[in-house]
This record gives sequence, structure tokens and C-alpha cells, in this order.
Amino acid sequence: MKNVKVLGSGCKRCEATADLVRAEAKKLGVEIDIEKVTDYAAIAAYGIASTPGLVIDGKVVHAGGLPKAEDVARWLAA
Repeated sequence: MKNVKVLGSGCKRCEATADLVRAEAKKLGVEIDIEKVTDYAAIAAYGIASTPGLVIDGKVVHAGGLPKAEDVARWLAA
């Protein structure tokens, strides 16, 4: 199971990122545990200045704007 954190305020882009991760995980058959992190101090602790941010298994893989579906699939498959 992959641990996924979506870092952001809960804006539409953050929600879209979470939805994209769920969709790609379902396509790949990868089980995920997704968590939304909205606390700015916690987000800053990851070194992210622009949101949404995406952390998979403790590693920051994306920050700022919507990630591409093919990138999310690659990150989840790794």
C-alpha cells in the first residue's frame, strides 16, 4: 500500500489532485492510503512553497499546479 499525502489548503486544484491520484491508482490496481494535509506548518516542513504538493511514501514528488496523469501513474508504479 502506498501512502499518499496531498498538501494544500483544500482548494479546487488540491481536490483535483486527490481525485487524479485515486483514479490513477485504481487504473494501476495500486492500493493507496490518501491523506490531505492542510496545516501550513506541516506543508512547509516538506519544503513546499506552492501547492498542491504531492508526497508518496514520504518523498515529495510534485509541488505547484496539477500534476500530469502519466506522472502520477509513474510515481505510483515505482
